[in-house]
Amino acid sequence: MRRILVGLDSSPRAKDVLAAAVDLAQRTQAKLRLLRCVALPPELPANLWTLPPAQVTETFLATARREIEEAGANVPPELLDGAYAQLGVAWDAICSAAREHDADLIVIGSHGYGLLDRLLGTTAAKVVNHADRSVLVVRSPDATKRG
Repeated sequence: MRRILVGLDSSPRAKDVLAAAVDLAQRTQAKLRLLRCVALPPELPANLWTLPPAQVTETFLATARREIEEAGANVPPELLDGAYAQLGVAWDAICSAAREHDADLIVIGSHGYGLLDRLLGTTAAKVVNHADRSVLVVRSPDATKRG
């Protein structure tokens, strides 16, 4: 295995996903490429609508860039092949990035169990169903205790 794409979000469980990816990369001598994808939420605070659209998206992207850089700081430098943020639909961006960067494996978390996720499907489920390469779905330690 040479390259692993790690899809991260802003949830507290993202650190578990990153830890699992780092462990796997160390065992296989693979490099990690971190991705944080953001999209505009369906309900934006009213004060954001007063800003120009480019400024709204840049605000979300700036936060995502900061988060992915912080995540990258937790990866041993010899394992990190890059970290970036982009706008888009998460599952589609993850699948596209895996192809673009020739990742051997995608590592993502199994989160998103709110009402909208149950109706539309989680990002993890969509990545598993649409990816053209293997996907490792990392469950949070709490989820494994529930059985």
